[in-house]
Amino acid sequence: MLFALSAPHDPMGLVVLAAALLVALWLALGIDWRWGEPAVAWHPVVWMGRYLGAFGKRLTVLPPAAAFAGGALAWCAGAAAVGGLAFGLQWLFVRQLLRLDIAAVGDGLLGAALVLLLALLLKPLLAWRMLRDEVQAVEAALQTSLAAGRERLSWLVSRDVSQLTEAEVRESAIESLAENLNDSVVAPVFWFVLLGLPGAAVYRFANTADAMWGYRGEWEWAGKWAARADDVLSWLPARLTALLLWRVAGGFRLAGLRAEAVLTPSPNSGWPMAAMALALGVSLRKPGVYVLNKAGREPEGTDTLQAIRMASKGVLALCVFALPATVLIASGIA
Repeated sequence: MLFALSAPHDPMGLVVLAAALLVALWLALGIDWRWGEPAVAWHPVVWMGRYLGAFGKRLTVLPPAAAFAGGALAWCAGAAAVGGLAFGLQWLFVRQLLRLDIAAVGDGLLGAALVLLLALLLKPLLAWRMLRDEVQAVEAALQTSLAAGRERLSWLVSRDVSQLTEAEVRESAIESLAENLNDSVVAPVFWFVLLGLPGAAVYRFANTADAMWGYRGEWEWAGKWAARADDVLSWLPARLTALLLWRVAGGFRLAGLRAEAVLTPSPNSGWPMAAMALALGVSLRKPGVYVLNKAGREPEGTDTLQAIRMASKGVLALCVFALPATVLIASGIA
């Protein structure tokens, strides 16, 4: 893992680093679970969005070739800045941690403080609580009125919600839960375990760029690089998310998952959405685009709550699976 590249290949040093990585990850998820997002002024993903917003408006007015080149260069510059800063912070963390005698009380306390600091740096790159709360808020609003449900859903999705039925509002909320379980939790954790803080940071930048630039129409060329980069970085985590949902649900056959997943235009989002549809036994659709689990029923309010419970179990399972993954990666470096 990149986390350990600054360290000597000494087994004890790698054990300490692997343990620090794992504890920092668990702490970051725990902080997110308990307190949610930091203030906007201190949120690195907000900073990424401001950078992307500043360049994006200039790109869409360019001819196609120039828009594509400009989008690619702006993406690469932003990813390099984000990754470089994360690498520098991680290097300082590793350097200081390896100097400590963890058996000594004073050094042990300093080591714990360093691990907590790493967790606080990682936390803004994960967003499980915010996702969970937003989906719950859509369901709560639907219980008040369809108009309120549509309004709350508009905070969560980019599609036009003005004509959606109650079932379609619920379908969109469940789809967003499944898709963003990957984007906001599983994929950042995957890249953190594999490449350390720089991996999680660059992934979050790529996903934010795709969310802001990865559209057709005026963004067709300016956002093409961002969209393809996100597709590549999300490819394996999206399938891992589907497997996590299969593992915690245990009620559908994997053989049918691929057939459903490929029905969506995206090469990745169909996997967690199809897994969620099959696990719940419901049909999820985007009118005129796709229908997942066509034989399923329309989702009800209890299905939204069940989807949240399954996603929560998936996050817990991810924490457990991160342990052997970290051990295997550290063993491969040693």
